[in-house]
Amino acid sequence: MKFTEFLKNNIVCLDGGMGTLLQESGLKPGEAPERLNIDDRDTIINIHKRYYEAGSNVVNTNTFGANLFHFSKEELEGIIKAAVNNAKEAKKYADENYGAKERFVALDIGPTGKLLKPLGDLDFEKAVSVFAETVKIGAREGIDLVMIETMNDSLETKAALLAVKENCDLPVIVTNAYGADGKLMTGASPAAMTFLLEGMGVDALGANCSLGPKQLRGVAEELIKYASVPVVLKPNAGLPHTENGKTVFDVGAEEFAEELYSLVKKGVRVAGGCCGTTPEYIKKLTEKTEGESPCPLTDKNITAVSSYTHAVVFDKTPVLIGERINPTGKKRFKQALIEKDMNYILNEGINQQEKGVHILDVNVGLPDIDEVAMISDTVCELQAISDLPLQIDTSDPKAMEAALRIYNGKAMINSVNGKEESMRAVFPLMKKYGGVTVALTLDEGGIPDTVEGRVKIAKKILKTASEYGISKKDIIFDTLAMTVSADNNAALVTLGALNKIKKELECHTSLGVSNVSFGLPCRDAVNAAFFALALENGLSAAIMNPYSADMMKTYYAFKALKGLDENCADYIRASESFPSAVSTSAPVSGASTAGDASGSASSELQYAIIKGLKDKAGDITKEMLSSVQPMDIVRDEIIPSLNTVGEGFEQKKVYLPQLLMSAEAAKSAFESIKDYMASHSEAKESVKKGPFVIATVHGDIHDIGKNIVKLLLENYGFDVIDLGKDVPPERIVDTVLSSKAPLAGLSALMTTTVPAMEETIKLLREKAPFCKVVVGGAVLTKEYADKIGADKYAKDAMETVRYAESIC
Repeated sequence: MKFTEFLKNNIVCLDGGMGTLLQESGLKPGEAPERLNIDDRDTIINIHKRYYEAGSNVVNTNTFGANLFHFSKEELEGIIKAAVNNAKEAKKYADENYGAKERFVALDIGPTGKLLKPLGDLDFEKAVSVFAETVKIGAREGIDLVMIETMNDSLETKAALLAVKENCDLPVIVTNAYGADGKLMTGASPAAMTFLLEGMGVDALGANCSLGPKQLRGVAEELIKYASVPVVLKPNAGLPHTENGKTVFDVGAEEFAEELYSLVKKGVRVAGGCCGTTPEYIKKLTEKTEGESPCPLTDKNITAVSSYTHAVVFDKTPVLIGERINPTGKKRFKQALIEKDMNYILNEGINQQEKGVHILDVNVGLPDIDEVAMISDTVCELQAISDLPLQIDTSDPKAMEAALRIYNGKAMINSVNGKEESMRAVFPLMKKYGGVTVALTLDEGGIPDTVEGRVKIAKKILKTASEYGISKKDIIFDTLAMTVSADNNAALVTLGALNKIKKELECHTSLGVSNVSFGLPCRDAVNAAFFALALENGLSAAIMNPYSADMMKTYYAFKALKGLDENCADYIRASESFPSAVSTSAPVSGASTAGDASGSASSELQYAIIKGLKDKAGDITKEMLSSVQPMDIVRDEIIPSLNTVGEGFEQKKVYLPQLLMSAEAAKSAFESIKDYMASHSEAKESVKKGPFVIATVHGDIHDIGKNIVKLLLENYGFDVIDLGKDVPPERIVDTVLSSKAPLAGLSALMTTTVPAMEETIKLLREKAPFCKVVVGGAVLTKEYADKIGADKYAKDAMETVRYAESIC
């Protein structure tokens, strides 16, 4: 039986932790577990056998870190080939000795340990190619499915999934590592990940690692609420601590199985364990689920798009799509595109977000530019400074694919239409990358002038979409607002078709509202009246100008009158900005402070840093240096800006990508100051604190967390000595001694490398007792940090900064 067939009607039991058992078997700190597939294959095979004996249907190969960043191509091939053969040998033994049971081998793929651009230095296509090499080798060796797990960044998750989809036709499961706040490290909610992954065609999705089953209950319940595919849960055995020098976890096998079983009863279909779990845990779990039927799968029929942080669901409350990133009728925007003035484009995005739109339309099509390159750059840059979902607006299939490929989330697409050429170009892209498309009710015959004609085209579009396996929930119809100055029945036809599609076809709808008033005076008044009529006829989303006071008044009044605004709270809040929203052009940067940290900005430079506008921050700083002392800029502008964003991050109002982009903007300002000071001897005033030695401990090749800490510390004026990853204790101690560093920061992601962290701390205590040690990483807790002798456990990068400032 194929895995997908088994998944349809059964609860699937996965295996448990590998690192935990390898440590028990003598894995040394710094030793790569993947090499044991060749060097100690009997141990690996025995672990696989134990999981099959415990009742696992699926066993993962010992390849979590097997990729080209960690091994040469030749060694990688040998490791993966051996890993698959080890698992297959264990499966064969289990089939012969443990009774009849469906058993499968999954190729295990973990994260690279690097951050992708623009937050890090790893190119998206490079990440895809690295994952692809692992996939191709595993597929050749005869695996049954692929398991992508422990991903804490949505964009890296997408890169890994694309690599699987483009290099094999095997089933794929994806699980992400959610934190205590219920989000990924880079901010994605379970709903956002659900819509991204379902859109790309995963066979099952869920959560693993980081926390125990109790702490992941909320994440699991949100996944169950939104997912139409099977939900997976692989928690840790609670939280780690040390006993007699060994890493142990605080949730026993019986409690683990009971908690997980209760979630199986709620809808989890695929269950197993991660760090700290053993065959005993899986045996208890399989005993409880034996004979149980899974909860039925249902199509949740949710129309939604997502960004790297959240989802926007099309439901009762109308969705606003900002129209201003579009050259049509905008001379200044055309100039910005030709001159590649990204600051202007980004400001349009920021200003619309502050006005309250939910999605940003992105159209950069001009005859004089390379649209493929421009739309790719714009999408990347916008997603670096805004967490709103984007609508990819282009008629060029190549530009559309380029944007969809690197888009971090499930995008909205503008558009497809009833022409065969259009549908055959757009629907394959939707099927591959996911997305919700705006479908225009026109075809080779043009735009029908009757309601029936436009509805007929809508039905044709739905029929063709179904041939590609695309559901109508991912089609939003635009019945085309035509100008009433040319045809006084134009609005009636548009509204009639909209109403019929919403009620009879049960599809969501969208309109470019402002088209209706073209050629008329006082256009805002016409647009607002038409908007109100469209909303009453079932309009789900409007592409509109959020700087129009009349349009925004109509929107908030409609919500209040339709019972969509409890206590009219949104209307009252928005009414405060109505008088200043009359202008149809973009407001001055920083004029609006709704909904983010920019309200604390008291200058242009502070605003640029808070918003993550790195080029603008550097340019403003250069201008300021002609009249302001460098250290005054640092003290009065840069540090207050970083504090504002840091406080927002600590309060969970700002997510990691925004924090990092603000740090990059501050870095740009600092570079301008450094350049100035280098050429003005009278200005050479030191801005450094520390030094601060940081490293990822011996045996651990994941340095995302360390790199984030480094960036923030440098922006707060610390002299950071970064030793990199997989650093032996002796080198860390020698560096602390030679630099007389008062602070050292140690990072570890894997449970197997925590002993190396403890060893490093002991050596620092012996050789450099003056040095304070701060530790962090996904596997650590305050209790655990205390037991291994650290001075400070920092749950995130900002807490490290706060501690460092208290010492230096």
